[in-house]
Amino acid sequence: MKMGGSVQIPSLIVYNKMLKSLAESKSFTKVLTLFAELRRNALYPDNFTLPVVLKSIGRLRNVTDGEKLHGYALKYGLNLDPYVCMGMYAALGKMEITHKVFDEMPERDVVSWNTGDKARAVFDSMRSKNVNCWTSMVSGYVSNGRIDEGRELFERSPVKDVVLWTAMINGYVQFNRFDEALELFRCMQTQGIRPDNFVLVSLLNGCAQTGALEQGKWIHGYIYENGVRVDKVVGTSLVDMYAKCGCIETALEVFYETKERDTASWTSLIYGLAMNGMSRRAMDLYYEMENIGVRLDDITFVAVLTACNQSGFVGEGRRVFYSMIQPKSEHYSCMLDLLCRAGCLDEADELIDKMRNESDETLVPVYCSLLSAARNYGNVELAERVAKKLEKVEVSDSSAHTLLASVYASANRWEDVTNVRRKIKVWESESFLVVALLEIDGVPHEFIVGDTSSRPKMDEINTMLHQTTNWMLSLEHAVVESCTFLC
Repeated sequence: MKMGGSVQIPSLIVYNKMLKSLAESKSFTKVLTLFAELRRNALYPDNFTLPVVLKSIGRLRNVTDGEKLHGYALKYGLNLDPYVCMGMYAALGKMEITHKVFDEMPERDVVSWNTGDKARAVFDSMRSKNVNCWTSMVSGYVSNGRIDEGRELFERSPVKDVVLWTAMINGYVQFNRFDEALELFRCMQTQGIRPDNFVLVSLLNGCAQTGALEQGKWIHGYIYENGVRVDKVVGTSLVDMYAKCGCIETALEVFYETKERDTASWTSLIYGLAMNGMSRRAMDLYYEMENIGVRLDDITFVAVLTACNQSGFVGEGRRVFYSMIQPKSEHYSCMLDLLCRAGCLDEADELIDKMRNESDETLVPVYCSLLSAARNYGNVELAERVAKKLEKVEVSDSSAHTLLASVYASANRWEDVTNVRRKIKVWESESFLVVALLEIDGVPHEFIVGDTSSRPKMDEINTMLHQTTNWMLSLEHAVVESCTFLC
């Protein structure tokens, strides 16, 4: 293009559009010619330029240019889509390089798995596939919940190493398909594949989640009979499994027999003791942990506060809570629950005031817990105080107002109950479109809450409703003062 005696060079955006147009028309040679012109004009290709050119190179089987362009992208730090590179090398027949790019990819992009399956397209185009490729594909599918597709690829893989078996078994456990995980584990044994600790830990976690004690014992027996080293990870998983399945004495035996123990091991046992009604022993274990200098983490403190909560150890709970340098929201929740159960409601209210920096999402549940405690102890004054505080935060549902209405009901303050229920109805009508469908003589009728004008025969409907309501009110009925469910 000439302007004032000079030639105006197109911008990179214009070049990119021209390259894309040529590629879409399958003019791949012209794509490379235009790309060469772009470089002669001292323009630098970007992330929009290179994919088009790489695909064209793949179609033309131009190995030299493909390697040069990939090297250029790496040299200048361009964020090149790895699927484009794999597609090009696969088209060029460079399977070793294709495998290398595939194996060196960072964690598989979830978006790519859910939209278009670019990885699968490249994978299917590979003329030869090593076990790492199969494992990457299976892991990608199962981690995104596409278990059956992952299993289909797993079965197709000509070679299955322990990593591939582990990926498939872990996928079943992760998505609560534990029977299939066990079935695959047994199949793995018949194939002569020796499982590693990752498989065993995954299966033990599945047993803990589902309460499958017998299967857990069987896996423990396998570990013992096959001389598997019980390191801190396997030991912790065994302790956790037995504790969650209610075999707390066996959990204790495994814990003290395990030579390698870390913070997670101690924490699992403390939590297990607490959940099995043995809070005193849980606290003794915590003190033992402190005395020998085992590092405490956030999860440990949650477990210890849970133990205090289960048995009402208010004093010990306070000491543990205030020994923390910076308690987190989960620790506040545990401590508040402990205080509320013990009837220390004013102290609980003061503790919530220290959570000013927490989000509304965190504050609403703890306020509701305090409201519930106020109802249980008949503390109307506190309930009203908490309700006012709740008005200052973003409440996403009517549960807090329902609790407040329950407090008023327990104190026989029926006018206040009515006022709160009126607020709930207003909130619900503004938040939700409530529709009732009724079919009469084959004709569907739709009733929308708050709609008083659009229905035919609305006057007759209202008259009938008033008559029915008055008839119901005239009936003798008992009001249960302790009722906490308000329609």
